[in-house]
Amino acid sequence: MIVSSHNPLDRPVPAGRKLGRAMALNPSNSPGPDTEAADETAPVCVMVFNASDPSGASGLSADIATIASVGGHPLPVVTGAYARDTARIFEHFPFDDEAVAEQARAALEDVPVAAIKVGFAGSAGNLATIAEIASDYPDIPIVSYMPDLSWWEEDALEQYQDAFKELVLPQTSVLVGSHSTLWRWLLPDWSSSRSPTARDIAMAAEALEVPYVLVTGMPLPDQFVDNVLATAQSVLGSSKYEMFDASFTGAGDTLSAALTALVASGNDLGLATQEALEYLDRSLDSGFRPGMGHFIPDRMFWAQPEPEDEEADAASAPAADTDSDAKPIEGFVMPPHDTKH
Repeated sequence: MIVSSHNPLDRPVPAGRKLGRAMALNPSNSPGPDTEAADETAPVCVMVFNASDPSGASGLSADIATIASVGGHPLPVVTGAYARDTARIFEHFPFDDEAVAEQARAALEDVPVAAIKVGFAGSAGNLATIAEIASDYPDIPIVSYMPDLSWWEEDALEQYQDAFKELVLPQTSVLVGSHSTLWRWLLPDWSSSRSPTARDIAMAAEALEVPYVLVTGMPLPDQFVDNVLATAQSVLGSSKYEMFDASFTGAGDTLSAALTALVASGNDLGLATQEALEYLDRSLDSGFRPGMGHFIPDRMFWAQPEPEDEEADAASAPAADTDSDAKPIEGFVMPPHDTKH
């Protein structure tokens, strides 16, 4: 909801925000009895592996703002840095895999982490490091996001995606990505005259031991897109939205970070997916254009004052209407990942 109060202490949190003590998924990280009472109202801790984005549109900038907005505490592990603006990526500089490992293990040995998001790791070596770390914490669910990497050199892209398949996907609980990106990656030899469905993509993912896939941006008639949560066996739910009249950067990182934080808060995967999609839609609805490139989501939309009149409201970022006939996503339990590679 848009908030009318200017006092931050009086502002309500957005729908779906959960504040509560996370269950310690790794017993060795469980807080002692002296801290248990204080932790009853502490936000859940969510670890994110992603690249730094100086434009604030995507990467760790998006993850940190999103996780905090929906009620979690982000533990950001820097895998590298983009040289980019709001329009395009010029270059990426990956961190050394040892630097990534030292960051993550220092936090994991101190803080009970309830869920992990794997974003852009920047190199096959960093993916191997993340997979090795994840194998030491098999009870922590992992949400993996595959962004559009068409800007990258072909050889580097191929090595990266092959490593992701071999090392990270076998430990992934939910894979998130756009329809076009997942199609090109998981079904490169698709020869049918029709586009692959979410279930087709889920079947390809299941062959790589991924139980759930959230496929976004599936084109529909009349300027609508569908977002589908699926397994190889069935479509578990879908949410249809009208397309925006603007180009956004950072939507995928926003959605996957929100999903990870909502799962970490104890929501079942169905409810977490529905709330993450609604959060993304509100963020895009309030989106803004800070530079000369694309719009970016306003991940703190709920903290903004309500426009005083319709004219002020119309001057905000382009709006989209949700479709009232969207199929609800029924609840079910997110399974922990097991080390399979």
